[in-house]
Parts: sequence; C-alpha cells; structure tokens
Amino acid sequence: MKKNTFFGILYGASGSLWWGTLGVLYFKSASFVGPIELVVHRTIWTAFTLIITTSIFSKWTNFFSLIKKSKEIIYLFVTGFLIFCNWSTWIYAVATNKLIDASFGYFIMPILSVFFGIIFLKEPYNKQKITSILLVLISVLYLLFNFASVPWTGLIVAITWSTYSLLRKKISVESDIGLLVESLFITPLALFIFYIISIDGNYYFSFTNPKTAFWLFLAGPMTVIPLFLFLKGVDLAGLGTSGMIFFLTPTCQFLLGFFYYNEYFDFNKLIGFIIIWIAVTIYLHDLSREKNT
Repeated sequence: MKKNTFFGILYGASGSLWWGTLGVLYFKSASFVGPIELVVHRTIWTAFTLIITTSIFSKWTNFFSLIKKSKEIIYLFVTGFLIFCNWSTWIYAVATNKLIDASFGYFIMPILSVFFGIIFLKEPYNKQKITSILLVLISVLYLLFNFASVPWTGLIVAITWSTYSLLRKKISVESDIGLLVESLFITPLALFIFYIISIDGNYYFSFTNPKTAFWLFLAGPMTVIPLFLFLKGVDLAGLGTSGMIFFLTPTCQFLLGFFYYNEYFDFNKLIGFIIIWIAVTIYLHDLSREKNT
C-alpha cells in the first residue's frame, strides 16, 4: 500500500468515525437546548469557524474569486438551504431518539447520489449500480407498505444531501470555501430564528453562562473538523476508497442508536435495513472493482 493511500485511509476513517461517533455524542449532549436552537448555533458557528480556517489557510483570494461568479453563487444559495434542511432534520433525529432512522438515510445516500448522477448527469452505470439502486427502492417501498416503520428523517436526510451533492457537482468549488458561502447565506435565517425564540426568553445561549455558550460554540468545529479530515482522505486515497470508508458513519450511528441509546427497532425496519445492507454490499463491491481497474 502506498504511503499516501495509507494516510488517506487514516484521515478518511477519522472523519467518518468523527461523524458517526463524536458528532453524535456531541449533538446528543447539546440537544437539551432543543433542535431549533441547536441548528441555529450549528449554522452560525460553522460560518464563524470557516472564516477562521479560511484566514489560517490564506484562502480569501479563492473566496472573493468565487463570489464574483454568478452561476456558482446561485447554486450555492440553493445548496445552502438544502444543507440547512439536512442539518435540521439530522439534529431533530438525534434529539428525538431517531438515530437509527437517520443512519438509514446515510446508508442509502451514496446509492441515491449514484441514481441522481445517472438520471441528471448521464453518468455511466452498470448492473451492480442498477441492482443496488433497485434494492434501495424495494426497501423504501417495503417500509412504505408498513407505514409506521418508515424512517422519515432518514429519507429526508438522504434526499436533501443527495440533491445537495448533485447540485454541487454542477459547479467547481472547493468544499470548504463552498460551505463558507453556503453558511453565510443561511446565517441571516439562523439569526432571525434565534431572534424569534429569544422574544419569549426561550433560549439557552448567553455570554453570562460561558460554559453553555462555549458548548454551543463547539457545534461549528464539530461540523468543520470531520469535513477537513474526510476531504484530506479523499485527496490522498481517492474517491473510491473514501466512498467505502464513508460507510463507517452510518454503521456507527446505527450501533450507537441500537446498543447505546436503546432506540426502538421493529421487525419491519429490520427487513428494510437488511435489504439496504445487501445494496450497500453490492455498491461497495462495485466501488472496489472500479478502484482496482
């Protein structure tokens, strides 16, 4: 194994494990403020953290070059609100003990992205990709027939992120600079929401309570650090390897939800997950084959 690939796997695995474990544990512990205020702070402090990293890595030239491009800015305006919906849904899932449902979304998300790529970007496909897509469809349809078992939060997470990824593929933007622009777009909305909830005094963030304020500020680094780790992994190990490593995220989320938080998991949902896991296995085998050709 090449040295770059080895370190790429370490970086990618660190980012994926962070999303799947540390991220879950942090947002779960911060959920006492409620999902609405928590997504507000995630938005604001992600923008703040990215402003710092952009300064540290001297990327302001890239930023100002990007905001002069009207096409990219329009796309990033739309993807900004998609990621806000994605964050809101995921945080709601964590706060309301629906982590297993959220993991369902992360399991199907890469396969759904492949489907969108085939339909909208005319990307190449093969039997393995089509089979994995069909199995995802079968799983979702099965759960729809057993309506009480439908992981709605997971489906919203998967659809919003896959649509986000599709639109991002249409423009050439560095992930961190793009996320900075997106977070700046949605920060005014976050501030407005915070203003609304503060009218009744129904909020937790206050500089008079530095411990809670600092804990909520960490929502920014908790979003940005795993992103940087995973992107570094992609640079060193490639998309194929990183795509396989990503599945550590939903696996950890599922295991935490099932074993640590004791979330409800009925038989119909088990059947749906088994079908998804088969689809993921086929998808991973195809990724491995493509990586080695």
